[in-house]
Amino acid sequence: MLHRLGFPSVGRHRRFVTAIAIDAIGSGVFMPVSMLYFLVSTDLSLVQVGAAISLASLVALPTGPVIGSIVDRIGAKQVLLAGNLLQGVGFVAYLATDSFAAVAAWTVLVTLGRTAFWGSYGNIVAAISVPGEREKWFGFLGALRNIGFALGGLVSGLALTIGTQAAYTSVVVANAVSFAVAFVLLLAVPATERSVHERQAGSWLTVLRDGPYRVLWLAQLTFSTAMMVLNFALPVYATTVLGLPGWVTGGVFTINTVMVGLGQGIAVRAMTGRIRWRIMLLSNLFFAASYFILLGATVVGIAVGVVVVLSASVIYTLGELAGGPVTSALAAEAAPEHLRGRYLSLIQLAWNVSGTVTPLAFAWLLARGDQPIWYVMLGLALAGVAIAVWLGRVMPLADAPVTNAAVEAADDGLAAVEP
Repeated sequence: MLHRLGFPSVGRHRRFVTAIAIDAIGSGVFMPVSMLYFLVSTDLSLVQVGAAISLASLVALPTGPVIGSIVDRIGAKQVLLAGNLLQGVGFVAYLATDSFAAVAAWTVLVTLGRTAFWGSYGNIVAAISVPGEREKWFGFLGALRNIGFALGGLVSGLALTIGTQAAYTSVVVANAVSFAVAFVLLLAVPATERSVHERQAGSWLTVLRDGPYRVLWLAQLTFSTAMMVLNFALPVYATTVLGLPGWVTGGVFTINTVMVGLGQGIAVRAMTGRIRWRIMLLSNLFFAASYFILLGATVVGIAVGVVVVLSASVIYTLGELAGGPVTSALAAEAAPEHLRGRYLSLIQLAWNVSGTVTPLAFAWLLARGDQPIWYVMLGLALAGVAIAVWLGRVMPLADAPVTNAAVEAADDGLAAVEP
């Protein structure tokens, strides 16, 4: 079944895949109620809770490159396990947190754990997949996490409906348990080799001097900033600016979840043989088209506005389907194996920068009116188009076609039947 949808054969990596799914469900349960939990379990105001979480993100922001060096030194599996463990400890500590300092401190620990997890995740995926199936694996795991977030969101919706401190506390407990279960499953992940150049002088200098990878980093930054629109801009824009019914936001997330969950593997199969930088360019064009459509939502009535927003979310998700697997696979393959931890930590830094900056930036832009945010995002998408062209000229891997070992084997009549 997975093979027919364009996903890889999981085989001996079932525990890793299961752990990723459990982690996603746990995170999906907690994210929608995170601020509400601290509001009901402490005496802090909404502004204080938001300030504590933002402060924690800023404190943890510079740790990504450090974690990249650690991955190269001791191996990705150890960092992956440590990241999972730190997050679990942080959520257990949340159960006894009742002050601003405690919220900030334990959120720093959770953020460090999350940074460690994602700083090693790409190395693990690169290790368990062959070069001809990298897009396939990154696409599959991305779709799996998307479905996990959606399932977790359904559970959190029940907690929100109940609305009691006990309900929110049960969410925190469930998330802590999910990290414990995932930790046990991740013990089966194959260890990646430690860098034989771990004491070589100038390793970080090598990374920072890699001009083509700096261009890829810019491409990742534009993509990750676009990915923040779904979480931070669209919900506020639809409900507060346009005054649309609350179910529209739920509809947007449902469309995104279904399309990514069922369509990501099919999209990767359709990419096979296509040049990578052109797919990245197409991804930005999809994003630009969705922003352009959203510009028109303010000049129509509520009924038409609902159709406009939902239509824009479909086109926006096409951008995610196209850009996600290619960008992730290219980031892993373009990095020298002995420095992959450092290289991928820069990619994680792009995500962290976007996640730190966009909530405030989007809020400020939305406060300026109903259109400035989409003009800015249109400009960013067009910049992403230019960066994709630039990347194709300076990085040979970006000018290469997407390959799919399983698809090619099937076309040659050599593929074995998946058990």
